[in-house]
Formats: sequence, structure tokens, C-alpha cells
Amino acid sequence: MKLHADLLIEGCSDESFDSGITIKSTLESLTGANAPIKPATYEGGQYQKDKRWIDSHDKPVDVLVIDNVPSQANRLEAALEKLASSVGLPEMVLDLTAHPHLPPHIPPRMSSFRFPHRNADSYARDAELDGQPLSKTDIGKALFTATPWNAAGLLEWMPHALLFGFWQSHLGKKGPQTKLARCWTSEIVGYEPATTETKRLGLKGDPLNLTLGEGTVKTEKDSHMVWEVLEKGKGAKLSEIGHGQVPVGGNDAPAGAVSFRTVEQQATLSFAGLRNISMGEPEQNALARALVASIGVLAHVAAFGRGFSLRSGADLRTTNSVWTWLGAGGDELLEIPTIEEATATFADLVTRSEAAGLPVSGWSAEPVELQPNGSLLKVLASTYPEFSL
Repeated sequence: MKLHADLLIEGCSDESFDSGITIKSTLESLTGANAPIKPATYEGGQYQKDKRWIDSHDKPVDVLVIDNVPSQANRLEAALEKLASSVGLPEMVLDLTAHPHLPPHIPPRMSSFRFPHRNADSYARDAELDGQPLSKTDIGKALFTATPWNAAGLLEWMPHALLFGFWQSHLGKKGPQTKLARCWTSEIVGYEPATTETKRLGLKGDPLNLTLGEGTVKTEKDSHMVWEVLEKGKGAKLSEIGHGQVPVGGNDAPAGAVSFRTVEQQATLSFAGLRNISMGEPEQNALARALVASIGVLAHVAAFGRGFSLRSGADLRTTNSVWTWLGAGGDELLEIPTIEEATATFADLVTRSEAAGLPVSGWSAEPVELQPNGSLLKVLASTYPEFSL
């Protein structure tokens, strides 16, 4: 079965009893099957450990979550950011160049596809549009007061929030506390790890093998570019400014890459979740939901339809992928869409949505330019004062 606009519209209608789409992919390192892969680590350098049932075992097996659900959503949003201008997705951009000392690792222009909490994010609340607080503008009011049952503002300005969910939790006790659960869920899991305790040992080498003993260095302010030698015990270690041999081991050693029996990515698009989104009329409901669904399909193909890199030590490719339509009358295999086919389905749904009166006519416009308010600029200046080498 081929995925196309009519199929998505039918599956997302008010009357549909279809459940959704699942994507199950077997992954492996570019190095080869069972080669070590670096899972994500969290506070204290810990892996996210779990146990899962699999069909071929009579008891749960150990797993490590290589990339969890929120992280996968961020990767899909990053893919949409890259596609936005070419396919016509709406975008807001927070221009941070008003801060005169922004360090080079901070992007001078932050896309709304990078707002951690989407329409409910602090960057949106701290933004201004044409000199006015965003919340006081028509766009801001549409974003901050949007609900799943009155979703026009989000469809017009931030449709990916309808796909990945949001919680409007910082507008005060009397403000809207609207929530929408994510409709697209994805994660990458490594099954039956060879170990869960591996450490990456090493040595930071120094061709000069410099040594001065403990506590003999004084640096200039916050910079390590200027330093001087003191008497022993009156300063910092030489290793703190990057000199000397520095062994990495013991409790300081980071968690290492792990070999797994299998690595799988599972993504799910929930039509039940999409049916929480309402535009008013049944035809518009089905079209809006199908359009949001097509954004998820496009993001997945763009992000994971070829080899991809999660982090150092986690460059992966798909060796097998199965897309399944979870229909009311039974499950059916879907043909895996190419990036061209996913883009065409999305474009078809945009055209149909506009004809049906949905607020998508401005999607091909230039990004909405936002500026940080005075408070955000002040914190930026405090966090990142002027730095000179």
C-alpha cells in the first residue's frame, strides 16, 4: 500500500477507526553489525537502562536506550528546520544579534524549531515582535491561547507543536494550562548489551610531557591564554590549562560504547492522538490532522532515511525497515516513501488545506522575525560578558 494524501485524510477523519502508522527499523553502526555504539548518557554519566519483552525470549531482556523520545523529537525538528524554506513550513526566528558579545558557539538566530518547549517555551514568552511583546500581538495571542480543540493558531504558526506536543505551564495560575500529548513517538534502543559498565579509558598526551607538581599555575581572569608559574601549592594544576599527561580512568572515565545483539528504532504516529486536534468542521479536522501527519512522515524520512549521526561513536544506518498501516480492518504494509514522495504528499495536503480555508496561506512567507526583550538581553549579557583572547 502506498502512503498518499487521501489515505492520510481518511485515516485521520472523525469517523475513522484506523489506529496509526508504525515504523520499525533495524540499525547498525557504520562499522558493521554488533560494532560498539555510544548510547546517550545522563547526569553522572549514566546510561538509560531498561528491560523489554521481545518475541523470541521467555523473559524480559536488558536494553540501553541509545536515543530517547525527547531527543528523537529534537532530531526530527532539526530536520524540519533544514527543510522549512524549501518546502514552505512556517518558522519564527529569534534574532540574538542585539547582544554585542554573543560567543561563537551560540547561534545568532534561533529557529522556532529549536525552542525546547515549542509554543510554550520561555524564548517565545521573552520575545518581541515589532517592538511589542509577542504575547500582545495577534500571532502571540494565537500561540499562547491555542488548545487542541481550537488549534488554528498552532497550525498557522507552529504546526510541529501539534505533532510533538506541548504543555503551556508558565502563564500563571489563572492562565491557560493547556496540554497536548505528542502524536509522534520515536526512540532507538539497543537490545541485550554485552555490558552496561564499560568505561572509556585513555590518556591525554603531551609531547613535551610538562610537569610542575601540584598547584603551581595562576591564570588570568577567566582565560587560560595568559598564565604564570607560582610556588608549589599556591595555584591550580598544570593539567587544568591543558598541559601535561592527563590519564583518564577510575571514576573520571566516561561511559564507553557498547556492543548490542540488535539495535532498533521504533516510531509511532497515533491517529488517536491526532483526533484530539480540532479545527471545527469535519473536513477541516481531517485535512489538518493529515497535514500534521505528513509533517511527521517528511521529518522522519529526512532525518533517518539515510545514514545519520547521533553523537560521537553513534553513526548509524538502517539495514531493514518496515512501515505498517494499523487499519481498522487489519494491518497492511506500507511502501517506504522517498524524500520526494514525502515532500509531494505534504505539498498536496498544503494545497488542499488552503482550498478548504485552513490558515496555511502564509506558510511560504519569510520567517517571522522576533527580538529578545530587555530582560533576556540582560541575562545574556550577564552570562556572556565580553571575552577577549
